[in-house]
Amino acid sequence: MAAAARLFWRSSGVKSSFSGLPGAVQSSLRITLLKLSPDCTTKPKTQRRHATHFTYHPDPVPTQYGPTQKMNFFQAITSALDNTLASDPTAVIFGEDVAFGGVFRCTVGLRDKYGKDRVFNTPLCEQGIVGFGIGVAAAGATAIAEIQFADYIYPAFDQIVNEAAKYRYRSGNMFDCGNLIIRSPWGCVGHGALYHSQSPEAFFAHCPGIKIVVPRGPVQAKGLLLSCIADQNPCIFFEPKILYRAAVEQVPSEAYHVPLSQAEVLQEGSDLTMIAWGTQVHVMREVASMAQEKLGVSCEVIDLQTILPWDIDTVCKLYLVAALSNFHLISHIILLSMMMVLGYLQVSHSICGCNIVLTGMPHSGKNGLVPTFLRCVDAMKFKINLFSP
Repeated sequence: MAAAARLFWRSSGVKSSFSGLPGAVQSSLRITLLKLSPDCTTKPKTQRRHATHFTYHPDPVPTQYGPTQKMNFFQAITSALDNTLASDPTAVIFGEDVAFGGVFRCTVGLRDKYGKDRVFNTPLCEQGIVGFGIGVAAAGATAIAEIQFADYIYPAFDQIVNEAAKYRYRSGNMFDCGNLIIRSPWGCVGHGALYHSQSPEAFFAHCPGIKIVVPRGPVQAKGLLLSCIADQNPCIFFEPKILYRAAVEQVPSEAYHVPLSQAEVLQEGSDLTMIAWGTQVHVMREVASMAQEKLGVSCEVIDLQTILPWDIDTVCKLYLVAALSNFHLISHIILLSMMMVLGYLQVSHSICGCNIVLTGMPHSGKNGLVPTFLRCVDAMKFKINLFSP
C-alpha cells in the first residue's frame, strides 16, 4: 500500500498537478498519502520477539523455612550469597565484574556491605579464577568463584577436572578443596549466539570428584546453592540465565538447605517418566499436562536437580517394581553430540538440541535448536506409540 502511494505521487500527471504548490505543501501531501496506507505509520515498528520457549511454573510457597519474601531468581542467588557472607567470615566471592554486581546483578550490593577484601574482581582469566579458588579452598576458606558465562568455563577445564576433582584423592585425603563453589550463568535465551548460550554440564558429568547442580527456580536455587556451599566437595552450580528475571517466587529470607543428589518428583504418573533439570522442567510440566488432558497419558515429571551424582533411586524406582514399569523421556538443552542419557536405562529416550554447523544459539533458529514444547510432545508421542501394544 505504501509503495502504491509512492507510485501514485511519482506519476507524471500527479506531479504536474501539484508542481505549482510550495515545497512544504507538497511534502505534507506526500506524508498524508502515506498515512492513508494501513501498513504505514510514523511510529517505528518493533519486531515481536518470544523471550522464552516455556511458561514458568512457580513452586508453592514454602512454609518450613520461616518468613518469605518475593524474589526473582537472581535475587534468590544474592540472598544465598548474603547469608553465606554473614555467617561465614572466611567466605569470599570473586570473578569478572562481581564487585560491580555482575552482569546479571547477582552480587549487587555485596561489596558495599562486606568490603572489597571479600567481594572482588579478577582478571579475565577463567583458569586463574578456578586455580585461585582451589588454593583459597585448600587453605580452609570458602571460595565462591563466578564464571561470567558457562560458555567461558572451558579454559578452566583442566583446573576443574585435573586439579579440583582429584585434589582429595591424590593427597590421600590429607588435603582437599571441598569449599570451592563455581557459579555460572547457563543455558540459552534465544539470541546469545556462540558464547552466551551453552549448557556444558555433560562435559563434567563424567568426572568423579565434583558435584553439578542446576536449579529450576528461585526457591530451589537458594536452597541448593547454600547446600553446595556447605558441602565438602567442589561443586559447579549452573544458573539458568533465562530464569534470572522470568522466575519469581516467595523465597525464605533466612538460610535453608535443599538436599543435593536428591531428585524431586513434581508430578506422579504411571505411563511415562519425564526427566529434566533447569529450564526444561517447566517445558516438561506443560507437556505432561497436555498429555493427560488431550491423550489420557499419565506422565511422571522428575526434576533431577543434581546432575552429578544423580539420584538413581528416585529415577529408577518404577523399574524396581516390575508391575509399574514404564518408559523414560529425558529433556536437556545441549547439542545432540553432547547427549547425556545418564547411562542407566536402555529404554530411555533423549530430546535435546540438534547438531548443525551453526553451534551457537541465534534468535532466528532457536525453536529448531532447543527442546521446545512441540518437540517434547513429539518425543512423548513417539515413546507411547513405540511401546504401545
